Amino acid sequence: MTAPDPAKAPAKAMNRALMFLFVTVLIDAIGFGVVIPVLPGLIVSLTGKTLAGAAEISGGIMFLYAVTQFICGPVIGGLSDRFGRRPVLLASLTAFGLDYLAMAFAPTLIWLVVARLIAGVTGASFPTAYAYIADISPPEKRGPNFGVIGMAFGFGFIIGPALGGIVAQYGERLPFLLAAGLALANVAYGWFVLPESLKPENRRAFDWRRANPVGALLRLRDAHPRVLMLALTVLVWTLGYQSLYATWNYFCIERFGWTPGEVGWSLAAVGVSGALVQGVLSRRLMPAWGPRNIVIGGVASAVSGYMIYAFAGVGWLMYVGIIVSMLQGLVFPALQGLMSAGVAPSEQGELQGAVSSIQSLSSILGPPLMTGSFAYFSSPGAPVYLPGAPFVLAAGFSVITLLVFFRAMAITPAGVSAPA
Repeated sequence: MTAPDPAKAPAKAMNRALMFLFVTVLIDAIGFGVVIPVLPGLIVSLTGKTLAGAAEISGGIMFLYAVTQFICGPVIGGLSDRFGRRPVLLASLTAFGLDYLAMAFAPTLIWLVVARLIAGVTGASFPTAYAYIADISPPEKRGPNFGVIGMAFGFGFIIGPALGGIVAQYGERLPFLLAAGLALANVAYGWFVLPESLKPENRRAFDWRRANPVGALLRLRDAHPRVLMLALTVLVWTLGYQSLYATWNYFCIERFGWTPGEVGWSLAAVGVSGALVQGVLSRRLMPAWGPRNIVIGGVASAVSGYMIYAFAGVGWLMYVGIIVSMLQGLVFPALQGLMSAGVAPSEQGELQGAVSSIQSLSSILGPPLMTGSFAYFSSPGAPVYLPGAPFVLAAGFSVITLLVFFRAMAITPAGVSAPA
């Protein structure tokens, strides 16, 4: 009888943890998407506003949520560096579930707003999940493993709205209860199966001077200048990506007269392509190409796709653009892998908190920039009719992303600091 291979035990433990994190992010994304079909109606019923008024209120809530995450991301990251990933991850998931319970029973708009602010404070699970992956993955596997998070989010965002639409037939508040149940069930599952990933010797004291967006970025500037420049690369990259979230539906309706169903199918195609690239192709391409070539190829893919979107004269070209731009899904995991390799185990939570803040900043700045350019170039008084202007802008941000990335890679990496 062959003796068990000790080397396989850590790999099995890593795979189990990755499966839990995949399910965690999948449930989070489903919970986020499941309420999309019913949130406008809930706001209308709570306020008596028109649908247009409800859209303005929803935009304000999203803005407050992004601002809260921008401020609190480094706090959550610092807490996970101090107390470990497991308790912070489970606490965030618990708060996420309670947030949806509060939304399900919200009697007033203020109640709804406060619930979303609490969710913004806890930051859900994404930064801590990324830090957990950094803890359990060797440097050469971090990029592909980070892609697991993107795949889970892509699938969850496809499943969530469809599931919400089905459940909403039986009551407009039932999707919130479903989202709460999924999140809290995952807490119970994680309580029994999720081990701690951060070793005691790799933990550091919590420091308020570093547990804020400015302090976290200053820390990177002083200790890890290359990582800071890579973080700025993420900011520029995600600014361009906001064009998809902010204007895709408006553009497709304006340019092709698509119905909501046709818009939904196209967004599902975007989600499926991103999930497959990040979850499947990343494991083959990242080791073969290396992070530098992945970023270059991914940005080139994105620029090509954005320009197809911008000047598409018929609707089927949008699907061509989706296929052409598929490799852009590898850019963020590759950047995450490079940043994670540049900091110590005791700083992984702080890094992911800072990256979360940067992504939140792009969610604050990007949507008004993209919707504003769409509105201006679609208006009768525009100097040229170009409803695809946000995608041209996104292509420009992608080119700048590459320039900032080259600048980052030219910086000599600082030595990885010891636990502080």
